[in-house]
Order: sequence, then C-alpha cells, then structure tokens
Amino acid sequence: MASYDLSMNRRATALAVPTNDIAVRTRLSLLGEPITLFGERQMERRDRLRTLIAKLDADGQLETLINAHEQELEETTTMAATAKEADEFYTVGSKQLLEARKFIAKFSIRRASNRLQRAKSMRDDTLPALNRAATFVLDASEIGGDRPLTGCSFSKDGNFIATCSLNGNGGIWNMPQLTKTCTLKGHTNYATDIAFSPVTDIVATASADQTACLWDVKGTLLTTFTGHADRLTRIAFHPSGDYLATASFDNTWRMWDINTATELLLQEGHSRGVYGICFHPDGSLAASCGLDSRALVWDLRTGKNVLALEEHVKPILGIDFSPNGYQLATGGEDNTCRIWDLRKKTSVYIIPAHLNLISKVKFEPQQGYYLVTGSYDMTAKIWLSRDFKLVRTLFGHEAKVTSLDISGDGQHISTVLYSYDRTVKLWRSSKVSPEEKSMDID
Repeated sequence: MASYDLSMNRRATALAVPTNDIAVRTRLSLLGEPITLFGERQMERRDRLRTLIAKLDADGQLETLINAHEQELEETTTMAATAKEADEFYTVGSKQLLEARKFIAKFSIRRASNRLQRAKSMRDDTLPALNRAATFVLDASEIGGDRPLTGCSFSKDGNFIATCSLNGNGGIWNMPQLTKTCTLKGHTNYATDIAFSPVTDIVATASADQTACLWDVKGTLLTTFTGHADRLTRIAFHPSGDYLATASFDNTWRMWDINTATELLLQEGHSRGVYGICFHPDGSLAASCGLDSRALVWDLRTGKNVLALEEHVKPILGIDFSPNGYQLATGGEDNTCRIWDLRKKTSVYIIPAHLNLISKVKFEPQQGYYLVTGSYDMTAKIWLSRDFKLVRTLFGHEAKVTSLDISGDGQHISTVLYSYDRTVKLWRSSKVSPEEKSMDID
C-alpha cells in the first residue's frame, strides 16, 4: 500500500496540469468531478486535479476517459456545425441574377482601378477641397409643397434637384433658381425617398404604398416596382445605373433590374425594418441599416453578408459609403455618427454629432473630403473626413431636417436640405479667398 501511494505521488508530480484556474475547473468538469470544494483555493484545486489524473492513469482508466470525452466533444462540435448550417440557407437565384452578379464583378474591377488612379492624382489637391467645406452659405430657399418634404436628390450634371413629399408627389426643380419644372404624381400614399440615376436623367421614388416608381425629368411614369409587403423607406441606384435597391419595413431590401423592371434579389438578414440602403462607389458592395440597430455589408458578387456592424445602441437611419472605398458612415437615433473602416472591420470614429436623431449622412462625392449629417435638431453639419472635425453648421431650418444631398461637380459643392418647414434650401460653397487657400486646417 505504501509503495502504491509513493508511486501515485511520483505520477502526480510528473504530470503537467493547467495553471489557469478556469482551465482547471473545465478539466475537473470533464472528469465528472466537482469544479470546487468548500473552502478550496486555486492551488489546492490544481493539486486535486493532478492527484485525480494520476489515480486514473495508474488504474488504466485515463486513456479510456480521454477518448470518451474526445468523442463527446466531436459530437458536440458536429451538432453545433449542423445547427449553424441549418441557420444558413440559400435560395436558388434566377439566371438574370447570375448575369447581374457577373456584370457587377466586371464593373467593380474597372471602377476600383479608376478610383485608385483618381485618388493618386488628387492626393495633392486636398487643401482647397477642405477649405471649401467651411464656406457654405445659404443661396436659395423655396416652399416645396403643402406637406413636409421627405427626400431629395441632385441629378448627375447638377442641373436638376428632385424632391418628394408626404402628399405622395415628387417634384423636379431647375438649378440654381429652384423653379419647379414638373410634378411626379402616381403614388397612392406618402413618398419616403427620391433618387436620381447616376448615369441618366431618370428619377426613382419610394412610397408607403409599398411600391417604387421610375420617372423621366418631364414627369412621365416609366415603371412601377411591386413586391414589398410593407412601406418602403430609402432607395439607391447602383453606380452602373442598371439596378435599383429598395429598403422596406418588411425587414428586407430588394434589387431590381431597371431595364427589364424585374426583381433580381430579395435580401433578408435584418430582424426589424430596413431603413437605409447604399452602394459602394465601385458597385461591388451594398450596405443596409435598420431599426435593429445593425448595419450589414453585402457582397453583390457572391450574395454573402461579409460584415455586421453592431455598435449603435438605437436604430440606424442613415448610411453612406465614402468615395475613398474603405470608409462607411452610419447615423441614427442615438444622435451619433460612426465612421467604420472596412479594412479593420470596426468603427474608428464616434462623432457625437447632434442633439437629436440623425436622419441622413452623405459623403462629398468626389473623394469624400467631408461628410454632411442632417438631424432633427434643425441643423446640418459638415465634418472634415481627415479627422472628422466640425467645420460648419448650417442653420436656417425651422424644424426637423429629414434628408440631404450633395451635388457631384467637385468644385462648387452644393447641399440641399429638406425639413419639416416644407422648404427646399440650397447651400452654396462661397469663393475661397487667397487667405483661406493658404491657411492650414488642423
């Protein structure tokens, strides 16, 4: 008996056991032993584990027990993997969707190459653009209708502005006089958003009547898209101009073929209503946000969700990719704007931007030199994208700012703000003085 105890002590001393107390508790649990005894300290618990393993080893039971635990662990892992596979499901796509994915892949490669070349050529031209961000002044203001305005968009050439309203109608306005040229009538409920195509003078509108419509600048209805089961929120054109994305309170967003007026993609993933949708400037990705306080990034070439951004604590209402290709801005009901770095997969800036919810965020469309945020605190603010420092607050609204847009000329940047005072306001970047050109923005 004494020799057996001595042999056990030698075995126990020679055994390697974990030094981490959590690992020791886990090992005891796997061996079917209590993870702790009354009054037992960490070193005593580790010695108990060593003695227990030595006894099992001496009795020839250790290898059998280890094999049983390994089999149990393998079965548990297999069950977890099966459950995960059950959560992931795929719907067989149409031939049109396959062709669209191929087109988007080729299109995005060309756009990415052009973006990189443009970024290199414009690297030394950042200071004038940064200086212009601080010089916006109110240039024009017009009553937009008899009901509050909900959306706005510049045409690709900056000659027109499109607006939509709670009366269900849209409007096309000449620039820069803000004279109305036509009215878009066709929805049976209030309009929620409006967007110009980045390629042609086609306008898309979204409505609470669960439909989206396409119009020309003369006010002629071209196409109506139906299929959503709840009201639409935001819409966005793909950079190619061939596809339109619609977000809805039915917890989905959809992508439509403009040329054939067919639905290509019905994308689930949000647990509550989808409020915002936007496309990457290369056209390869789409980003959606919603009332579940999440922003999801989707690869349009494969259909997979590649990134989930979950640091907002309240619903996200605004989302936009930067033209630099690697930043994404989100804003919502927590009054903050977050800047996400897609390369690091995390937020790199948290801007306590406003005193009320943020309704829309928009990057300057050339190189993303600055970011504009609109809020229910009756202001819009301009932030430098270099360090997201506030350089201008646009006052002049008597109520909530519900939407905004930025023209795409790159030289004289204009912003259009729509608010519940029923006005459309045009803000113009004033001429940069020589003093401003020479100043250094810290």
